[in-house]
Amino acid sequence: MPSTTSVGAPQEPDVSLSHGLKQRHLSMIALGGVIGAGLFVGSGAGIAAAGPSIVVAYVLSGLLVMLVMRMLGEMSAAYPSSGSFSAHAERAIGPWAGFTAGWSFWILLCTAVGLEGIGAAKIVTGWLPGTPEWAWVALFMVVFCAANLAAVKNFGEFEFWFAALKVGAIGLFLVLGVLAIAGVLPGTNSPGASNLSDFLPNGSEGLVIGILASVFAYGGLETVTIAAAESQDPVKGVASAVRTAMWRIALFYIGSMAVIVTLVPWDSAAVVEKGPYVAALDSLGIPGAGELMNVVVLVALLSAMNANIYGSSRIAYSLVARGQGPKALGRVSAGVPRVAVLVSCVFGFVCVLLSYWRPDDVFSWLLNMIGGVILVVWGFIAVSQLRLRGRLEREAPERLTVRMWAFPVLTWVAMAGMAGIFVLMAREADTRVQLYFTGGMTVVLAAVGYAWQRRRATAT
Repeated sequence: MPSTTSVGAPQEPDVSLSHGLKQRHLSMIALGGVIGAGLFVGSGAGIAAAGPSIVVAYVLSGLLVMLVMRMLGEMSAAYPSSGSFSAHAERAIGPWAGFTAGWSFWILLCTAVGLEGIGAAKIVTGWLPGTPEWAWVALFMVVFCAANLAAVKNFGEFEFWFAALKVGAIGLFLVLGVLAIAGVLPGTNSPGASNLSDFLPNGSEGLVIGILASVFAYGGLETVTIAAAESQDPVKGVASAVRTAMWRIALFYIGSMAVIVTLVPWDSAAVVEKGPYVAALDSLGIPGAGELMNVVVLVALLSAMNANIYGSSRIAYSLVARGQGPKALGRVSAGVPRVAVLVSCVFGFVCVLLSYWRPDDVFSWLLNMIGGVILVVWGFIAVSQLRLRGRLEREAPERLTVRMWAFPVLTWVAMAGMAGIFVLMAREADTRVQLYFTGGMTVVLAAVGYAWQRRRATAT
């Protein structure tokens, strides 16, 4: 049943939430959101599989992400909402679509909170051996839960400084890398193109694995459209973030991969064991540089924890505000959905405990279920934009302050790209399992959402 809401009507306003995020917060959230744990931690496996062709993989997936963010930016600038793509899917397709996109993303974010906590704890226990990992995760969870419970400006301040450190560190990394490649960095010899000679070491299969790894490394960019609803000027904030997405992706992701594979042999064990950034800095022989990068990786993981606690609580709040979840999660105090924050944190910590208690069944199932969620969400974004654009042009053209490029051609191109990635996932044994589990969860949520929608329609 399609939504009957007029496109010209205002989106569900988040009147209960505070608007404590300043433009500087939103700008840095957008900038820092590009530099996530997936880039620092997950890119090593992609390099090991694809070799130097990982640069091509990041270019291809980066182009797709640019299109997705442009589509999401168009809708979020027209209708700022803490529900972001979930609210847009409800408006464009129907309540069941908003329900499915929203709750699947909530599960993804809450699970990611636990995974990032585990990753951060591993770094700390490497410095302080003998201390329990779970205790560090609990400490991180308490700190960021408290910060998110207090006020949205606390989340904004944490992310502002986290992002500033990440941007500064990766900027310095790129400068040092380029100087080393040019042969002008004191104490280093330029590798030239010697590490790029075997461009496709594992053939097309390696490139496929690299593409899949790079796609999931881009997850997290959506947070800025969620945060925009609590900023002082949501429309301006979303528009600015989306318009600068292209150079940010090109510089931070593609630029980093090009520097790393030029400096370090793709088959170096250190790329996976230490991480690609640490391996690259160690290759330059700069004392302490590799360990300093470990600090930056820790900051990236903690930043991702903070952002995902925030994002999951706001998605849950929006779903409840639209009648698609337990009312208790929608309780707001001092402009903060505190029950949603607490529940999201508890879910994340339970995931951590499951990784110790039931690593081979329950935790493994959970990881497989969230494996393809980001693609499901992108699919809803594309279909929603395809349907809403025509309505906006007819009924409220003044809301189109951000426009999708070459509409509808590039929207269809993006959808074809997503379909292609699903096909690639079906070809690989590991990702095929994720595809099955994610598909199963999506079908179950869609069925529940549709039943909920029918019940509401009958009641009215």
